Amino acid sequence: MLFTPHVRSVFLVLVFFCFSGCQSAYYGAMEKVGIHKREILVDRVEEAKQSQQDAKQEFSSALEQFQALVGVADEDLQSQYERLNSAFEDSEDAAEEVSDRIGAVEDVSEALFEEWEEELELYTSAKLRQDSARKLAATKSKYKQLLRAMRSAEKRMTPVLNALRDQVLYLKHNLNARAIDSLKGELKSVETNVARLIGDMEKSIAEAEAFIEQLQN
Repeated sequence: MLFTPHVRSVFLVLVFFCFSGCQSAYYGAMEKVGIHKREILVDRVEEAKQSQQDAKQEFSSALEQFQALVGVADEDLQSQYERLNSAFEDSEDAAEEVSDRIGAVEDVSEALFEEWEEELELYTSAKLRQDSARKLAATKSKYKQLLRAMRSAEKRMTPVLNALRDQVLYLKHNLNARAIDSLKGELKSVETNVARLIGDMEKSIAEAEAFIEQLQN
């Protein structure tokens, strides 16, 4: 069944509001059992940090498998290709997990900051309101640093995945020593990209740790 552009637009809007409503209901239910948005944010940042640590390991493993191709005899190429392909697929899954975790952090942070802004108006003490507003501004500033670092690391994953995918496909279609000679020329580029990715992820992980510490203190 085909939908007109108008119907598709209405459907997407309904999905968005349904998702938003589900999230609001989730946060409300969690607050009823004593778990507030701040705690959920800390948990999700921790999960995002862990997903980046996992991704860092998977990309490093994929690079090691690519490096291991150099000097492989023809009779061993099939098994080496299978290991490289498996490492690539694990890296792809890890990258998707990182993106999902960052999205979850963004969702709860928006809800937390919106609630915090609204509750500033409930203060009767100007001094306490100003102090809370300063803390909100500081938390937002630190959060922006964190999100920039996370998104930077996330973007860095795409060219690395693309390069690894190319190598895997080329090897799949050309399981011979000549193919290995062709791939050797790409090794340095892949090594450089993975090193930059790991560097960005380590910066993002450090930002996550600093943000968690600020929220908990």
